[in-house]
Amino acid sequence: MSMSFSPIPPFLFRFLVLRLPLFTLLSSPPLLFSLLSSLFSLLSFAPLRLSSKIILTLKSVKNMAEFKPEEPMHFYRPMDQLQGLEYCIDSNPSWLEAIALGFQHYVLSLGTTVMIPTMLVPLMGGSDDDKVRVVQTLLFVTGINTLLQTLIGTRLPTVIGGSFAFVVPIVSIINDSSLANIPDDHQRFRETMRAIQGALIVSSSIQIILGFSQLWGICSRFFSPLGMVPVVALVGFGLFDRGFPVVGRCVEIGLPMLILFVALSQYFKWIYTRHIPVLERFALLISIAFIWVYAHILTAGGAYKNRPLHTQINCRTDRANLISSAPWIKIPYPLQWGPPTFDAGHCFGMMAAVVVSMVESTGAFKAAARLASATTPPAPVLSRGIGCQGLSILLDGLCGSLTGSSVSVENVGLLGSTRVGSRRVIQISAVFMIFFSILGKFGALFASIPFPIFAAVYCILFGIVAAVGLSYLQFTNMNSMRNLFIVGVSLFLGLSIPEYFDRYTIGAQHGPAHTKAGWVYYFLHFNFFFTKYLLKVLASFR
Repeated sequence: MSMSFSPIPPFLFRFLVLRLPLFTLLSSPPLLFSLLSSLFSLLSFAPLRLSSKIILTLKSVKNMAEFKPEEPMHFYRPMDQLQGLEYCIDSNPSWLEAIALGFQHYVLSLGTTVMIPTMLVPLMGGSDDDKVRVVQTLLFVTGINTLLQTLIGTRLPTVIGGSFAFVVPIVSIINDSSLANIPDDHQRFRETMRAIQGALIVSSSIQIILGFSQLWGICSRFFSPLGMVPVVALVGFGLFDRGFPVVGRCVEIGLPMLILFVALSQYFKWIYTRHIPVLERFALLISIAFIWVYAHILTAGGAYKNRPLHTQINCRTDRANLISSAPWIKIPYPLQWGPPTFDAGHCFGMMAAVVVSMVESTGAFKAAARLASATTPPAPVLSRGIGCQGLSILLDGLCGSLTGSSVSVENVGLLGSTRVGSRRVIQISAVFMIFFSILGKFGALFASIPFPIFAAVYCILFGIVAAVGLSYLQFTNMNSMRNLFIVGVSLFLGLSIPEYFDRYTIGAQHGPAHTKAGWVYYFLHFNFFFTKYLLKVLASFR
């Protein structure tokens, strides 16, 4: 049987010799092997009819040869540090800009500092004067604790302020029958405060021991990128109840604040003054100033005169009663409410909150490191930071700040919003906290900002922290079904189980694990009630 043969077609020869870059061949061994095999078969007088496989191979080589490096890529490689940050942890803006940014962090910290005493002091039987003293004390120890953390602890740009993780055990202490039945309100307030102080002092030993003994560093082997995704993400997501639900309490000032803050920080960032993006960097101060004046105009114009009490408390600028009750100069000091009292049930309940705040702060430290372009804190540094936070809770108990301390999540989010992660800025904000806590009248002026204004800012800043947690997914293999299982189940159950505890408690007035041993109930209920602790437990089982 005879067969006809033909030499290599001219178009194929021109393509192989003239248009095929050598680096394309050498950079792809499988492609080089396939092409050489086809070429040798042609040189050996193979049939002219090429297989479809060879044709597809040649087409792919042609596309690769015509690739232009300047064309934009559609994929991004994982990067340890975020892009677009103006100042990292060790680089500092000018002193004038740093002072303005520090004041901005101070104003942001007032939200939690005022909100917790406003919520708890009336339940304890305290007056407006007592509330002002508690706010001053909490602001004072926040400044000291922030300096302690930035100078000795992790040295990350983090504000160490009052934490909502301690609210539930504090409420349980307030509702204790031995304290709730005291007839005199002022005496009940002082006795309750002393009981809270004792619980904080004892429970702080957990963080002090785990931190300075480096035991928390040993546990850091669980802090892989996969394990940190749900923990850091839910540091932001877990605070959703402090966002738009509070904005909705006075939507006429909360919603304009939300819109204005987003517009200034995202859509007017191109406006520069002396090479500084003023509207982006100081969007928080500018937005609060405009909306605060707007809220004062509504208040003075009588817009809330005949509205319900709940609306007036959240919308009016003159309902806090802080300015009239605040002294001109007052320096908080240890044991100002009297000697602490100690109760085993109270202490065990507070220990559960300490564990929650420890996990919450670990996630916030990780987020702050990424937003400040710093390396991930190693185990010894992380342990030292937790130990210093334990000292902060001890100082809270000694001075009577009403609540314990953890990393301020909103201030971590502000690092990303301003794109300034300088440590000096946070230290300047700590000086502002100490200064205005001593000068009571001036501090009370800024502390009278309505809560929905802060809540509108939280909607943005908590979301930034949550997104930082999700950014850890780039360091994991999300094509693995096991990794998908861990992340998905951790996030879902971390939201679903605390919601079950919340609804059960609202209906039955006690948690599912209801026993006569109060400390067992407090420890189990609080640990499962708070999202961050549950997520850490779930994500560790990988």
